[in-house]
Amino acid sequence: MLQRPPAGTVPDAPGSYQFKDGDGRVIYVGKAKSLRQRLNSYFGSLGALPPRTAQIVQAAASVEWIQVSNDVEALMLEYNLIKQHRPRFNIRLRDDKSYPFLAITVGDEWPRAMVMRGHKRKGVRYFGPYGHAYAIRETLDLLLRTFPIRTCSDNKFNRHQREGRPCLLFHIEKCSGPCVKEIERQDYEGLVSELIGFLEGDTQPIVRRLEQEMGQASDAQAYERAARLRDRLGSVRKAIEKQQMVSDRSDDIDVIGIAEDELEAAVQVFYVRRGRVVGRKGFVLDKVEDLSRPQLVANVLQQLYAESALALPREVLVPELPDECEVIEQWLSGQREARVEVRVPQRGSKRSLHETVTRNAEEEFVRHRLRRSADHNSRARALNALQDVLELPQSPLRIECFDMSHIQGSDYVGSMVVMEDGLAKKGDYRRFKVKEVPGNDDYAAMEEVLTRRLTALLVERRRQPEERRRRFSYPPQLLLVDGGKGQLAVALRVVADLGLEDEIPVAALAKRFEEVYLPGRADPVRIPRNSEALYLLQRVRDEAHRFAITYHRQLRGRRMTQSALDDVPGLGPTRRKRLLAELGGVKAVKAAPLESLLELPWLPDAVARAVHEKVHGPGPRPGLSR
Repeated sequence: MLQRPPAGTVPDAPGSYQFKDGDGRVIYVGKAKSLRQRLNSYFGSLGALPPRTAQIVQAAASVEWIQVSNDVEALMLEYNLIKQHRPRFNIRLRDDKSYPFLAITVGDEWPRAMVMRGHKRKGVRYFGPYGHAYAIRETLDLLLRTFPIRTCSDNKFNRHQREGRPCLLFHIEKCSGPCVKEIERQDYEGLVSELIGFLEGDTQPIVRRLEQEMGQASDAQAYERAARLRDRLGSVRKAIEKQQMVSDRSDDIDVIGIAEDELEAAVQVFYVRRGRVVGRKGFVLDKVEDLSRPQLVANVLQQLYAESALALPREVLVPELPDECEVIEQWLSGQREARVEVRVPQRGSKRSLHETVTRNAEEEFVRHRLRRSADHNSRARALNALQDVLELPQSPLRIECFDMSHIQGSDYVGSMVVMEDGLAKKGDYRRFKVKEVPGNDDYAAMEEVLTRRLTALLVERRRQPEERRRRFSYPPQLLLVDGGKGQLAVALRVVADLGLEDEIPVAALAKRFEEVYLPGRADPVRIPRNSEALYLLQRVRDEAHRFAITYHRQLRGRRMTQSALDDVPGLGPTRRKRLLAELGGVKAVKAAPLESLLELPWLPDAVARAVHEKVHGPGPRPGLSR
């Protein structure tokens, strides 16, 4: 249990504090205006603390803190530590979606429009997020007739630039042909600026310009051009219809709706720019700590805007003002480099819009609770049943399963997959390339893999807590190997040799009859076919098998498909990449005569001859007859 720090050692200053368990794992991260006052609040009577706070104190073995200069720095430090350690008692955003954005690569020489997911990149403008990638592609397809900027990859752009001819999109008027200089740089930049303005919600200037140009073409009896402009105008209007008008055209706001119970909260966010909904997003938060509604809103804002791909608006509408609202506003204003106001809408169109977003959150929460009830209950039953049938000392909250893969002893690999609380924890998966086993010997290969994994555990334990690498520093409550008695014996020998036999339970799951072999038992345990415990074991075993097979295929494919240009003296990765790019691939290099290679000014003659000899075989040496 957590011990109170010595009197006078905790500073009366802002900062972040971290509770750690006996293994040095960070289990909770908090922030405070005064570290001394906040930490003192944890050391009263356990009965007076909220239930989840008392659970944190009971699970913690030590507390550490980091002092900073102000409240905003404490806020950001807390976020970064939560992101780094993923403590199990902190509120967590559970979002299994990677929302797609419509992105414009404004940092490129010739900017490109594309669908992007994942982390924010420099030199890219983001619009969205959209619920589905097809929604972006439909919108982009409508806009390309009016704003024909490129959508091709850099490799395709460079290839057409070398060939001097444009692709099909140019011929159907969905690209302006920058690869073949069909448009001047200044005009192209104008198209990009107009597209960005349109996506930001400034649509009327584009509509008025197209209407004016269509009228002028009609008056000049240029009916074909007028017809093309009419089609473009229709496409633009369809794209505008996809952006729902919800408020005054000058409004740039984010609207956050929340529905919650004691365990979780569903959050919906509508992004409104210039009065139009340009994107929306939804996610679920695990409320693993005791939170008031203002604290929940503060956590939502913190996780939503810490790494936002979109520019911050002037106003954020929330159901209730967040805890330490002034600090939140100061932080958001620093992010935007202009004033950001967080407020609760009281009346009018903004109140109506916020009610709509909240209804969306409530409807999603109802659907999520139905899924949660079935999923959480089945996982809890499976873990309890597994503890009973395998006679484990505790519920196996962390299961590690190991499997091997090879073909006749070649490309020998092992896999380790991890399940925590019945769910795959892919960040802790590990792949092992077997190094010390010659030939076909599954037992020796399994012994090497298990020894490397458990030795890493012991090495991590000898390190200071702050130096530990998180993924290998926690022991499993069940070590499962794929196989029968032989694999079980190997696992038991490794665990015993490393002195972990009293700490780590071991079992083996045989594929043939789905039997579980346990230490000290001559006969296997047969778990009923309809048991959720067997289903859980099968899932983790099959996942280990899949992970091992995938890695084995990667190694085998890499070995079998090595480039013909590998191992050419003087041809390193940079020169090889440039050679393939300029000539158009390995086939083109093979077809190129020696004279063409020698003409490349950046490729030394000796290297050019070595390349030619590698792909064609040694030719006649100077001074020798054929």
